[in-house]
Amino acid sequence: MKRWFLILAAAVSLSGCGYNDFQSLDEASKSAWSEVLNQYQRRADLVPNIVATVKGEASFEQDTLTKVIEARAKATSIQVTPETLNNPEAFNKFQQAQGELSSALSRLMVVSERYPELKANQAFRDLRVTLEGTENRITVARNRYIESVQEYNVLARSFPTNITAKIFSYAPKPNFSVQNEAQISTPPTVDFSAPKK
Repeated sequence: MKRWFLILAAAVSLSGCGYNDFQSLDEASKSAWSEVLNQYQRRADLVPNIVATVKGEASFEQDTLTKVIEARAKATSIQVTPETLNNPEAFNKFQQAQGELSSALSRLMVVSERYPELKANQAFRDLRVTLEGTENRITVARNRYIESVQEYNVLARSFPTNITAKIFSYAPKPNFSVQNEAQISTPPTVDFSAPKK
């Protein structure tokens, strides 16, 4: 009788431990992360075509192109492994490199507005549309990853599953963050008053 009681107690305690939930959510977050990486790779693959098309404009600002090329090289040089998801420092380093590439590409697109021949180039227009679509895909993939990490982290921090998390070393995963959080938290100043004459 005592043996059956112990088996029943073990079964009841294990059913609420969340071990299987951790396995499921860990795999979901890895899958979502893979999609983020897939979209970042798609963007990185577009950069050489964009740069080659823009180089055709002889008077284009070389400094802008150089920054895009350097940002791409830096973003693609970071080795991403499954451990990156569990290492906040490595995750942040990867996120910064991708942010620098996004920024460089944004500057390139803004500067390209000053070159009518480039704007009229069909290949450049097609690449620009593809880049915009890729940026949207990155946003969607990042949002899915954020949601999967949130679900995982809630499980890792909630009782009684937090005990399972500690026993099996399921630490909360890092998530995407905004690089300039303090800057964007300050509301912009808007002045509709008439300019002084």
